[in-house]
Amino acid sequence: MSNERYIAAKQKWAEKQTAKGVRPRAVASAGRLPPGQKLTIGFPVLDLGVQPDVPHQDWSLTLDGLVEKPTRLSWAEFNALPQVADTSDFHCVTTWSRYDCRWGGVAFTTLYELVRPESEAKFVYFTGYDGYSTNVPLENCLDDDVLVATSFDGAPISREHGGPARIIIPKLYAWKGAKFVKGIAFLANDKPGFWEMRGYSNTADPWKEERYS
Repeated sequence: MSNERYIAAKQKWAEKQTAKGVRPRAVASAGRLPPGQKLTIGFPVLDLGVQPDVPHQDWSLTLDGLVEKPTRLSWAEFNALPQVADTSDFHCVTTWSRYDCRWGGVAFTTLYELVRPESEAKFVYFTGYDGYSTNVPLENCLDDDVLVATSFDGAPISREHGGPARIIIPKLYAWKGAKFVKGIAFLANDKPGFWEMRGYSNTADPWKEERYS
């Protein structure tokens, strides 16, 4: 199933980039705002109280676990990978949402292709330079809007918002998108992350209001 999702997502990424499909929606679709959420045009800052300063020359991204090709990418190597742009909505568990966030970076599917996860890999475990961690089923990471983002609204992601690179998984509550990302591990078994161990939902679907376990 993962390979089918990977192929479908890669095709959608290609179609969106070719069609310049990174425009905001002209009209918000019915039911676009998940239950219990309030729309904002701001972008509140939520973190663990730690905002590490990671210079580009010191930044790296490690991809390991159940993969055929464990990889450690420098900032230059990461940015040499194919770049994509995408527009998606952002839903925070603290009940605010923001529409039409413009992200740029590297598609998760590109990293999937690079390291070639083994068939036993079913989960992804993200870690950040701030000590944060979170877990996501691999299937959720293979959607065509999931990326390791390095830009927001056409500018580098600021430190307060998780720069130099953060994970974006639009279909889940935003705590599943680790800021200051430094590691992506592919696992056979689920491994709860920072908030999941503290009572937050493991699945985090905004449309089902899966905020807490």
